[in-house]
Amino acid sequence: EVQLVESGGGLVQAGGSLKLSCAASGFVVADYLIGWFRQVPGKEREAVACISRMGGTYYGNSVKGRFTISSDNAKNTVYLQMNSLKPEDTAVYYCAAVKTMTPGIRIIPDGYDYWGQGTQVTVSS
Repeated sequence: EVQLVESGGGLVQAGGSLKLSCAASGFVVADYLIGWFRQVPGKEREAVACISRMGGTYYGNSVKGRFTISSDNAKNTVYLQMNSLKPEDTAVYYCAAVKTMTPGIRIIPDGYDYWGQGTQVTVSS
């Protein structure tokens, strides 16, 4: 059974840090493109960071220089290190995956087949 479980969300003050985890089961992360997305009420779900099976990465313009995506193949887990957090980062963060045979990156939600249930990140002023 393919499953993605996010964890690590919570309440943090502006300027603080948080590390999210996406634990995968039922498939091998190394064979998939993994993306972190976030969504707030009334807005479209947006790509935050993605990592390909080759290790290539993508970052949304709003998080460049602040967030880092990484993977640990031994643990079959993908992480999102979030630094210098801003109130605008407040959202539900989702982990998504899609099997791929190429090193390409996909940044729209429709490009992904599997999704976690999300974890809430709240950044206070």
